[in-house]
Amino acid sequence: MRPLTDEETKTMFEKLSKYIGENIKLLVDRPDGTYCFRLHNDRVYYLSEKILKLATNISRDKLVSVGTCFGKFTKTTKFRLHITALDFLAPYAKFKVWVKPGAEQSFLYGNHVLKSGLGRITENTMQYQGVVVYSMADVPLV
Repeated sequence: MRPLTDEETKTMFEKLSKYIGENIKLLVDRPDGTYCFRLHNDRVYYLSEKILKLATNISRDKLVSVGTCFGKFTKTTKFRLHITALDFLAPYAKFKVWVKPGAEQSFLYGNHVLKSGLGRITENTMQYQGVVVYSMADVPLV
């Protein structure tokens, strides 16, 4: 487990900024402690400093995972977010889309959301903008 390089940090923060904008600093400096991002087996983990100190006692080949997986770097050094990061990204999302209950099930099975399936959408959401999809009960889906 190692810290991210400058290029990896830049790539990851560019991807995160599409969804949460300037709120990235709120992920690192939280009221309950300092959190950081670490790379292990091309996957980026989000963990507290306390857990990081405890994880240093475990060798790299024995360590499977620690903290929450935020995403992974592909072989072409692109960053892909994982669904496990949703709980941390959803409160800070700039652009949100609420899906009606009828379209929610279809969306969860992998289909597109039609215009008739949209319940609400935040203002000024541009085309191809990174959004967080919510159900009408304010439960983040993707």
